[in-house]
Order: sequence, then structure tokens, then C-alpha cells
Amino acid sequence: MTKFQFPESIRSRPIYGTLEPRPGKVHLMIADAEGAEALIDVAQAKPDLMAGANIMYFPKGSGDTFVTQLQALGPAQLYVGPSYSASVARLRRTLTDSHMGLQVYLAGTEGLIGQAMLEVTTAGIPHSAIQTEHRGSVARRMQCVHCKGITEDVMTDPFVCSHCGLNLFVRDHYSRRLAAFQGVCIDAEDPGNVPDPVELYS
Repeated sequence: MTKFQFPESIRSRPIYGTLEPRPGKVHLMIADAEGAEALIDVAQAKPDLMAGANIMYFPKGSGDTFVTQLQALGPAQLYVGPSYSASVARLRRTLTDSHMGLQVYLAGTEGLIGQAMLEVTTAGIPHSAIQTEHRGSVARRMQCVHCKGITEDVMTDPFVCSHCGLNLFVRDHYSRRLAAFQGVCIDAEDPGNVPDPVELYS
């Protein structure tokens, strides 16, 4: 399994659940990498739900591992994209064309869930119609609070900002507006005094 139990943290840190089939005619499902497993679980629990399912899937490092399985579910639409960022315009169009009662399922990495959640809520979809489930990598999408640059897929603490080069402490503080965790300079008062990086949650 690719589920991970995140330790308790501060209130701003997102909490993820488990996707469950919900009543509705149209189901927008967005996932990356191992997030496909969560969509497959939903489909197995209620196969007829797939007749109204629009799946947007981004394989990332998993390659074609789950693509055939998603095709076999028989969704109304299946889009396999190169990345989430390359598919934002498509998602926005889908949300613009959606009708009342749309159910949204987000699964996979925290970066994907956060960014898709931002788009979905900006489009006016109520939180009650959105479900999330974390699967796979625990890498974080981090914003440097100093230069405001975003570094994707951060796996160590501390890490080096990909924009300004500062050594940043990985904080649990999360910005829903930016769909990113916040990183702050770890050696601001004592330049060069940087602890060895350790893998997140190790």
C-alpha cells in the first residue's frame, strides 16, 4: 500500500481522508502517481459511478503502471497528462463547464492535492463536494518566505531553495492560498551553521 499516516501537527496542516463513492451524475477525479490506486478503490466499491467519471491523471514517476488499470475502469473520460501544471487550463475549462452537484475526488501527492484544491475551490465548488486522499510520496511543495519562490518535491529538511539558494527549514505551516508549505532560513543568525539534511518523516 502507498498510504502514510502523517503525525499530528499544527492546525494549518492539511488532513486527508479516504475517498468514498458519493451520489451524483458527474464525478471529477484528479490524481497523480499512486493516487490512481485510490481512484481504483472507489471504482471497485461502486463500478457504475464510472459512467459519469472524468479522470485527469498525471503518472509522474510511476510511468504506465496505472494507466491500463484506469482505462479498464471504463470512465466517461480519461485524460493522461504530462504534469498537473501543463493541464491547469484543461482543468479550468472542465470546472467552468461543470454543473451543480459535481463531486470532486483528489488523490496522490500533497502538491497535487493542494494545487487542485485551490483551482476547484476558486471555481466555486463547495468544500463539502471535495474529497482528498494522500497516496504515495510524502514530498512537499515548499515556498521560500524570503524570495517567494516555489520548490517542488522537497524530501529533506533542511533544503536549499531552488530560487535564491538559502538553506530553509521545512515547516508544517501551510498556505491554502499558495497550495504550499512554508520554508524559512535556518541559518539567518549564524550563517553557514546548517545541520545535515534528513529525509522527511525518517
